Amino acid sequence: MNLNISSPESGALLARIEKPGAGPCLAAIRNGAVVDVTSKSAPTCRDICELPDPSDFLNGLEGKRIGTVEEVFANSVESDAKPDGPRFLSPCDLQAIKACGVTFVGSMIERVIEERAEGDPGAAKEIRSRIGSKVGMRLDSIVPGSEEAGKIKQVLVEEGLWSQYLEVGIGPYAEVFTKSAPLSSVGPGARIGLHPDSRWNNPEPELVLIINSAGKIVGATLGNDVNLRDFEGRSALLLGRAKDNNASCALGPFIRFFDAGFDIGALRTMKIDMLIEGPDGFRLEERSNMSEISRDLLDLAGQALNENHAYPDGLALFCGTPFAPVEDRAAPGGGFTHHIGDVVTISAPEIGALSNSVALCKDCQRWNFAASHLMRSLARRHLI
Repeated sequence: MNLNISSPESGALLARIEKPGAGPCLAAIRNGAVVDVTSKSAPTCRDICELPDPSDFLNGLEGKRIGTVEEVFANSVESDAKPDGPRFLSPCDLQAIKACGVTFVGSMIERVIEERAEGDPGAAKEIRSRIGSKVGMRLDSIVPGSEEAGKIKQVLVEEGLWSQYLEVGIGPYAEVFTKSAPLSSVGPGARIGLHPDSRWNNPEPELVLIINSAGKIVGATLGNDVNLRDFEGRSALLLGRAKDNNASCALGPFIRFFDAGFDIGALRTMKIDMLIEGPDGFRLEERSNMSEISRDLLDLAGQALNENHAYPDGLALFCGTPFAPVEDRAAPGGGFTHHIGDVVTISAPEIGALSNSVALCKDCQRWNFAASHLMRSLARRHLI
């Protein structure tokens, strides 16, 4: 199995790369080439996102060619990386990394099942058959927070089926949580991490909005919101443990900024593909359609950043996923869970492909470069 990367043929694409002897740099992807465009006028991804027109600014920057996308990616695969070569990083830097959950009906029902199963994948199959159809079909077209949603809530309460996941799925308030700290996400080619105590987990392929400090969506990338279903299923208070671990957040491969050919409308109809390839020969392909999301993207952005909550460096916002695999991988009734060595590829033609292999958190590259290190690196290069 090989990790892969791809990029769209057009669009304003921003990457971040690690250059030996220099540090993190900004790069434009142009005609399949990686061009270093780090400048004093906007030395961070955050700075470009704060500009009136990030796409126009990026397209106007001159720079130095580093190599092809394929060449840089080949050195970004964690197991093959050479310390003297450039490699891709997560395209975000100082932005907060937030996530919305339970935004698709299919995954919402699976969260209810997780909760009822108390983290036991063996119990999930019986619960799924008992309540899945009873709840799922009735929620498909409900507008969250509407009067109709309130009536459905009352019915479910009376039937003993109400859940905290249904509360955020069809209630007025979206679930918005902190996925990962700024600069802790990994990029294309890096290994993604599973907590060693988890026995029931899966990838979560998602669209990720790039939002500036004023709350304006300026572009998008792809993300893998690695999920530990057993941890979260045992208790919602374990959400942080289930979501925020070393290398458990992947972003990339690039940020595509909005321009005349790529806007919020393109995101609303985007289709996101995911491929899991296991060392045991397992293969699973899934496609999600953003048109099926229950909350509009502008609503999610507004619920994350508003008059009550500011993000001075902007944020990257995962939009949620309909992907909750139930196919048995090993024991009957056990459902899907990752194997070490799985390769997960998340792709959309408009943005590219994000590919990562699965390992235990303790075996992934440890997060050791945060905001203080970035500031020192930029200062040393006289960029700030």
